Amino acid sequence: MLKKIKYALMAILMLGAFLAGAQEKNPVFNVITVDGVITSPTSKYIASSIEEAKKDNAEGLIILLDTPGGMDTAMRDIAKSILNAPLPVIVFVYPSGARAASAGVIITEAAHIAAMAPGTNIGAAHPVSIGIGGPTGDKDKTMSEKIENDAAAYARSIAKTRGRSEEWVEKAVRKSESITAEEALKLKVIDYVAPDIDKLLAAIDQKEVTLAGGKKKISTKNAVINNKKMGTRQGILAAISDPNISYILLLVGLAGLYFELSTPGAILPGVIGGISLLLAFFGLSTLPVNYTGILLILFGVILFIAEIKVMSHGMLTVGGVVSLVLGSLLLFDTPEPALRLSFQVLIPAVLVASGFFIVVVWLAVKAQMRKHFSGTEAMIGAEAEVVKDIDNEGEVFLMGEYWKATSDQPIKKGAKARVVKLEGLKLLVEEIKNKP
Repeated sequence: MLKKIKYALMAILMLGAFLAGAQEKNPVFNVITVDGVITSPTSKYIASSIEEAKKDNAEGLIILLDTPGGMDTAMRDIAKSILNAPLPVIVFVYPSGARAASAGVIITEAAHIAAMAPGTNIGAAHPVSIGIGGPTGDKDKTMSEKIENDAAAYARSIAKTRGRSEEWVEKAVRKSESITAEEALKLKVIDYVAPDIDKLLAAIDQKEVTLAGGKKKISTKNAVINNKKMGTRQGILAAISDPNISYILLLVGLAGLYFELSTPGAILPGVIGGISLLLAFFGLSTLPVNYTGILLILFGVILFIAEIKVMSHGMLTVGGVVSLVLGSLLLFDTPEPALRLSFQVLIPAVLVASGFFIVVVWLAVKAQMRKHFSGTEAMIGAEAEVVKDIDNEGEVFLMGEYWKATSDQPIKKGAKARVVKLEGLKLLVEEIKNKP
């Protein structure tokens, strides 16, 4: 009996220790970094990170944000994911020198807790109308107003949901207003200013937030930071969605296929070109692309190929270079700086690509104009010795072989003759007369 009581007490003590340990379990916060242009892969990365944090039973997800802006569709997908997240999502504009511009404003405002580090800024969320040269005419002006009104209403609705300044976010949209972290805190655009993650977590301890499923009080005491790196697949997709990377991949792909077509059998350039083109097409599919730009680039490559077939004395090559430059300038159809090609990439890329095509064209033309040393082409114009009188038909010795030959004029044995034409296995020749 005493033994049973002893075992029961031990079991109770063990259960108590287990429950105490469970209660003292430290809260975990997953941390991801979003640094760069907001594109479709970015929205998918944030959505998957929220799901992963839920599976990890994390107390919340912290997004370290530094962005110049990006695509409106990707921004709205991210805002939707955050607004419907099953756990608190904290957007922290970090480190000092970072910014939440354009699309970054809406992403920050959508967070359950919005914070910024000293030395950061937020704003300039005015929507830009897509189209070369900007709005022109009454229809484009009306469309621009519709886009602006829609963006302003969307920003206000998100700010209202989070209890933040509706007036300021509307100014950010309509007037591209931008403010510092301290000003944002004063105007109630954000909730906290903190120098680092630890100080931010200390400040938000026991903060109550509203989730899609109800209210939740955040516990940050003795919190564990779980830094999550972007996976290899997600990193590749995010990288090739950068307009500069997509553009370079496009040029490499076209150059590889061009080299393969102009020099059949090389194989490796064709393989590299095909892979690069497929990756470029994925990247371009996530960006606001002007198809006129793509067609101009393709037309430029066609002109380079035509230069090999048609002797234009360089005119087709010049046209190809001009087409390549214009296509590159028009490739991304947006005035949004974050989604445009950098001139630091554009100029060297165009010069290298043009130089590559010109060199290949020059080598191909040079090969075509080179004198033939074998085959039918080498025989035309060659000098032969008449070994049997040619009177309608005779015989000549050419390149170590005896050939039947014909001529319009009789040619005596021992004379020299020039090959004019090859007709089957018979040569048409003419006598080489010595100059007086």
